[in-house]
Amino acid sequence: MPLVLTRATAETEWAIPTPPPLIPPMAGDANPSFEVATIKLRQPGQRGKGFGFNGHEFLTRNTNLNDLLAIAYGVHTEEIVNAPEWANTDLYDIEGMPDAPGRPSQKQAGIMLQKLLADRFQLKFHSESRELSVYAITVAKDGPKMSKDRGPANGPPAFFFAALGDLHVRNQTMRDFATWMQASVLDRPVVDQTGLTDRYDFQLKWTPDDSRFTQFRTTNIVVPPTNDEANAPPNLYTAIQQQLGLKIEPTKAPDEVIVIDHVEKPSPV
Repeated sequence: MPLVLTRATAETEWAIPTPPPLIPPMAGDANPSFEVATIKLRQPGQRGKGFGFNGHEFLTRNTNLNDLLAIAYGVHTEEIVNAPEWANTDLYDIEGMPDAPGRPSQKQAGIMLQKLLADRFQLKFHSESRELSVYAITVAKDGPKMSKDRGPANGPPAFFFAALGDLHVRNQTMRDFATWMQASVLDRPVVDQTGLTDRYDFQLKWTPDDSRFTQFRTTNIVVPPTNDEANAPPNLYTAIQQQLGLKIEPTKAPDEVIVIDHVEKPSPV
């Protein structure tokens, strides 16, 4: 069928919408809290899980207590001891506004959540060192293959999946990468032993298997069957070495854990 185009006139043209203004970063010395926050219990069986900011507003979707502890303190589920049974089953949506202007950094978002957990979940805990099974990330023989991020260090970081096994990372250190891998993909804590201090941009594509993404099982995520096609991406271990110039290997190491002394189901407002 033919496609007929007609040049717009002053009467028929429409204005291009103005994009919303970029929120500048929060002051580096700010110690933010939530000015207001709502916590809503989510009905079970709904797909998806999310954490981030919509402009100045903080949002989580389908997050349980273990997820919130992971975000607030950078820990893996295996590093949380003495959690109640509902810590992995009760799912919450959180919406809140910081009490300081600007977009919080990842560290400042963690500080806000720490205060929220203490206030609304009545969380009390202490830390201990224990030997745990972990994954260690190191630099492979030929060195890293990732591109250094050229933006400002205080620019917004990103860690998101276009699909399971299709990871996009922007403006993150290796320590950040390890923290988010243990929070979303791997079944044990991840320790950064690369010695790299720069911030990187990269894409990582692999074929996931059923042992990955266990943290998302409460939201009915389904890992697709292993793809045996010849052009399918490699497994995670091979992909990290081939595409990033890193290695990730299981080992045992002393690790700090959170031992929960007291926690309650949260107040809604």
